[in-house]
Amino acid sequence: MSPGTELLPCLSQTLCTKATMQTVRAADTNEVVKLIFRESDNDRKVMLQLEKKLFDYFNQEVFRDDNGTALLEFDKELSVFKDRLYELDISFPPSYPYSEDSSQGRQYMNTRCPAWCDRVLMSPSAKELILRSESEEKVVTYDHIGPSVCMGDHKPVFLAFRMAPGAGKRCQRHEGTPGETSLQHEEPRAPTAASTDPPERHC
Repeated sequence: MSPGTELLPCLSQTLCTKATMQTVRAADTNEVVKLIFRESDNDRKVMLQLEKKLFDYFNQEVFRDDNGTALLEFDKELSVFKDRLYELDISFPPSYPYSEDSSQGRQYMNTRCPAWCDRVLMSPSAKELILRSESEEKVVTYDHIGPSVCMGDHKPVFLAFRMAPGAGKRCQRHEGTPGETSLQHEEPRAPTAASTDPPERHC
């Protein structure tokens, strides 16, 4: 899930707070084909270049420091599913696009802006089931696999949790107070024997 083009200006300003932007246009169509951000001082060093399939930022550590938490504000993908799908707090760096060079397991490619393209989403009832406290030993882990190992251009993510036996049985929703929904397990019912008496007749 890469940042939308409408978010790139805001993201670029965050990554290049002390830079000036240069716009390069195509000679025949006047279409913007490249954006170049240069430091205001330091010999006008290039900090970021943006093209159709290029996102070349001079310091990739910003995406790894504190798991890129400072950039999560630009991740708007889940807003489309608000109140329908949920996700646990992200505590891993952007999962795409990593280098496919086997010796560069931590390096991002310069083809796209690093983003959280691999996610585990769940329904409201699944989230409640996973986070429901069963015991003090309950642990929920949401992370990525192979942080320093080449896994291809995507790093797989996983959600690990413990669940008590029977906790995944079919749940039945019961209405509570307005605006609230509770989940209760539906216990299997014993079969009811059919009556053998003939039906009553009424005149």
